[in-house]
Amino acid sequence: MKLIILGMGGYGKTVADVATQAGKYTQILFLDDFAEQAVGKCDAYLEYADKETEMYPAFGNNEARLLWEEKLREQQIPLAKIIHPLAYVSPKATIAEGCVVMPYAIVNTDCEVQKGCIINCGALVDHGCVLEEGVHVAPGAIIKGENRIPTCMKIDSGEVVQNRTYPL
Repeated sequence: MKLIILGMGGYGKTVADVATQAGKYTQILFLDDFAEQAVGKCDAYLEYADKETEMYPAFGNNEARLLWEEKLREQQIPLAKIIHPLAYVSPKATIAEGCVVMPYAIVNTDCEVQKGCIINCGALVDHGCVLEEGVHVAPGAIIKGENRIPTCMKIDSGEVVQNRTYPL
C-alpha cells in the first residue's frame, strides 16, 4: 500500500513519520504546492490515485483538511487512517478514515472519532466522547468523559475539558 500525503509542512512530515512507524505503507510520497522535494503539486492528486494508494491531506487548518477530504472522497480515493503503535485506542472506540492518532494518545471506550480528526501526542479522550468532523486535540489536551466536541474545534495543549461541558 502506498500513501500520498498532501502537504509537506511540519504536520505532513509528522504524519509521514507516524505512518512509517505504523508499518502499513511500502511507499510514502508528498504532494505540495511549495516544497521542491514533493513529487508534484496538490492538485495533481488524481495522477496518483489507484486501488493500492491511500491519501491524507496533512493540513493543520481543520476546515481546509475537511475540504480536501471531501474532494478525495468525491473521487473515491481511499483516505488513510493512521494510528501510531504507541497510541491506545479502545477496541470499543471507532476512528473514522482520514484521522491520525499520534504516539501516547488515548482514545477510551465508547468514543466516536469522526472523519478528519487529529488526536495529537499524549492527548486523552476519555470514555463516551464524540469528536465531530475535523476536531484537533492538541498535544497533552484532555477531554473528560461524555463530551461532544463540535466540528472543527481545537482543544489546545494543556486544556482540560471537564465532563459533559459539551453535552452529548
